[in-house]
Amino acid sequence: MTLEREHAEALRAGARPIGWGPPLVAALSAFFVAAIGGQLTDLGPWYIALIKPDWQPPGAAFPIVWTIVFTLCAISGALGWRAVRSGTKSEQGWLIGLFALNGGLNVLWSGLFFTLQRPDWALVEVVPLWLSIIALQVFLWPRSKLASALLAPYVIWVAIAAVLNWEIVDLNAPFG
Repeated sequence: MTLEREHAEALRAGARPIGWGPPLVAALSAFFVAAIGGQLTDLGPWYIALIKPDWQPPGAAFPIVWTIVFTLCAISGALGWRAVRSGTKSEQGWLIGLFALNGGLNVLWSGLFFTLQRPDWALVEVVPLWLSIIALQVFLWPRSKLASALLAPYVIWVAIAAVLNWEIVDLNAPFG
């Protein structure tokens, strides 16, 4: 379903227009997570010295893909809020909680991998990070299929990152 069609159906069902609040909060939240993760990402001598697999995406791809992923997350969050705002407080709490959990896990991965220089710990942490995205998709699907689908590139990118993380651990262990 297209964004326009989903929006039209929501308005026909009696939903109020979403306004600027939820998209602004979603965008600021995504920016906050991206900014903290970026601050924790040090591509200095330690990272450069790591042996990486030949298939690793080029360095220029990472900021481009992350910008797209965080933009889609912000849109998903705003659409998700629109879908649950007339629902129960429990639904609203779950939506906020799942996005907050995911943001926290995203930042934690960057801190473990880059700041603490522990790709082995980050490899363990990437599993709950990936599962938190799946949990968001499962939660959102019955409420807004579009909001759920917008998270698919995030799931794919974190899966790629997890395999890359695995390869880096395999090629460079032990750490610490």
